Amino acid sequence: MAQDGKKREDRLFFPVPNTPPDARLLALPFQYQFIAGAIAGVSEILTFYPLDVVKTRLQLQSGKAEAGVVGMLRNIVVREGFWRLYRGLLPPLLLEAPKRAVKFSANDFWGKTFLSMSGSSQMTQQMSIVTGAAAGATESVVVVPFELIKIKLQDKSSTFKGPADALAQIVRKEGILGMYTGMESTFWRHLTWNAGYFGSIFQIRALLPKAQTEQAKLMNNLIAGTIGGFIGTAINTPFDVVKSRIQGATKAPGVVPKYNWAIPSLFVVAREEGFSALYKGFVPKVLRLAPGGGILLLVVEFTLNTFRQILGPPYI
Repeated sequence: MAQDGKKREDRLFFPVPNTPPDARLLALPFQYQFIAGAIAGVSEILTFYPLDVVKTRLQLQSGKAEAGVVGMLRNIVVREGFWRLYRGLLPPLLLEAPKRAVKFSANDFWGKTFLSMSGSSQMTQQMSIVTGAAAGATESVVVVPFELIKIKLQDKSSTFKGPADALAQIVRKEGILGMYTGMESTFWRHLTWNAGYFGSIFQIRALLPKAQTEQAKLMNNLIAGTIGGFIGTAINTPFDVVKSRIQGATKAPGVVPKYNWAIPSLFVVAREEGFSALYKGFVPKVLRLAPGGGILLLVVEFTLNTFRQILGPPYI
């Protein structure tokens, strides 16, 4: 019996990426990770989307902000109507399932790949950061067209009738490649957020008291994910600001856009508006992505654990 147990462990069990070295579970098949990531993403976006609208509005303002988070929420409702807080929801909602699924499944894939390449059997914080960055880079390729349409619709001056109209006009004026405007800045935004998020989760989980119950494990995940979301947001907000400027700009034939590439745009914003302008929209962004990061991790882990209970051995 002992021999069977040893064979089973050697053959089946792998360290789960972004967990301390003593946490060893058989990784679930891809489809279960995809579903868990999708459920988590949709839960998060439905809860916090109005804050994303406010964040984008603040980032697109090149001068002094008209109002703070509460003031802008109030102004949008009073001047434009309550449902304007959900304008542009459809593209990210359609994207959220594959986006979050790609995030967590890519993180799992790259974690196993880097472990295999290094010959190590244990995840480290450094490897968690690299794994998260690789997952973010992978995720960025999927999200660009959806992010572009979302930004166009969230803009206060937007005249598009809806997602289909925005898509049609962009393709007509700029061609199919126009849908990938902001690809490079999106790459940096997702790489830095995921590196900060997943790298932080690993360390925070290791520092938290070892959970003895499922409820305690879920609470640890909520705490780790929330702190990870805050750290990821603090690192990536400057790239998010320039991404919004790049994707929100109206292109004129023969005119080089003011905001074109991420790194030069960072310097343009800092020089013209001050360093603090690189953190425009930080408050609504962190109010969304700190607890949102906690909800993401909580729902993903809860869903995966539910699948493990349903599937039974050898997943539990």
